[in-house]
Amino acid sequence: MEWTGARYADKPTVEVRTRIDAPPRQVWRLVSDIRLMPALSAELQSVQWLDGAAGPALGARFVGSSKHEALGEWETTSYIVEWEPYRVFAWAVADPEHPSSVWRFSLEAADGGTELTQWMQMGPGRSGLSFAIDRMPEKEQKIVFVRLREFERSMAGTVDAIRKMAEGAEGAGA
Repeated sequence: MEWTGARYADKPTVEVRTRIDAPPRQVWRLVSDIRLMPALSAELQSVQWLDGAAGPALGARFVGSSKHEALGEWETTSYIVEWEPYRVFAWAVADPEHPSSVWRFSLEAADGGTELTQWMQMGPGRSGLSFAIDRMPEKEQKIVFVRLREFERSMAGTVDAIRKMAEGAEGAGA
């Protein structure tokens, strides 16, 4: 990731992608299972569906508990804002109209496998990062850049773990 000088209000984004030797339907089972995500993240500790939901659907909500060395511990409620089975799964954090972040998995069939993309956008709603920026406004661009790099590293690890699981399941005849 290159320095962009982005500010939080710019709604900066980061995206990672990988090619998976497994069909979209198989990859979809992994990316749409929010209970799997804490095992793939150093920051996300747990997730739980709300309102009696048993799985993802447009408008469904889930709560996530996270932990970060510099930011502490927190919980957020996320709302599924895009849901197109085998293609797109996206959620907005905190407020679907003015989210603190938006996260998306996109799947595309490619040469007998799947092209998996994970994308995220910071803001425009306030987040824990906003408090750090409030305390050090002169360092906003650096704070945003460092956090985006953290997200990029974590997301790269997530899509790689999904690739390994999907390809392992494919090899096992799943």
